[in-house]
Amino acid sequence: MPSRPDGIVIAIDGPSGAGKSTIARLLAERLGYIQIDTGAMYRAASFLLSRAGIELDDYSALEQFCRNLDIRLEVISGKQFVYANGLDVTDQIRTPEMSLLTSRTSSLKPVRDALLQAQQKMGSRGGVVLEGRDIGTVVFPDAEIKFYLSASVEERARRRCDELTRAGEIVSLTETIADVTERDRQDSERDIAPLRQADDAILVDSSRLTVEEVLTGMITLCRNKIVTLESLP
Repeated sequence: MPSRPDGIVIAIDGPSGAGKSTIARLLAERLGYIQIDTGAMYRAASFLLSRAGIELDDYSALEQFCRNLDIRLEVISGKQFVYANGLDVTDQIRTPEMSLLTSRTSSLKPVRDALLQAQQKMGSRGGVVLEGRDIGTVVFPDAEIKFYLSASVEERARRRCDELTRAGEIVSLTETIADVTERDRQDSERDIAPLRQADDAILVDSSRLTVEEVLTGMITLCRNKIVTLESLP
């Protein structure tokens, strides 16, 4: 039987723009699980730090600030809302500037320590899907199933451009490719919990796959894992 009362923990890691949030949301819906969007939590923390004018090299101020972080995720009428210290920051955290800032702040120990505890507490009972950069390597290294979802830089930049264009922003594909490349570099080279594929993670390259194709394959693997665990004495 599964060791967690509410089901398994599903970890999805991968670089920016690979479609982790979309896949995690749909996977959670199909399995009747809860999605924990850790990326949104880090973006929300970054938003608060920027709003408060905290210098990232001021370790003392960072530690003090992070002691009072309150990041919450709520699903209302099918849409996930992100609240940071009582503020609805759902839309404000999805800009290119916030994406790059998050890559810096997420490497800072006070930020990571504060959110790590929150994420582990939220997912401890199982029945959850978490996505981020270090879910399978740091947050839940004992997750029952791990995926590493990726795609080419060009494809991830194109998707990001489409997303921002639909939101009414004017963006350049060339600049977006540069932003995605820089984000990859920051995430992979940071000292604390760098982006990498866990040794036991299943690689999924979504470059030439539709969302439904990616989702179908992952659901099959997850259900097989659940059946296998349920058959154990």
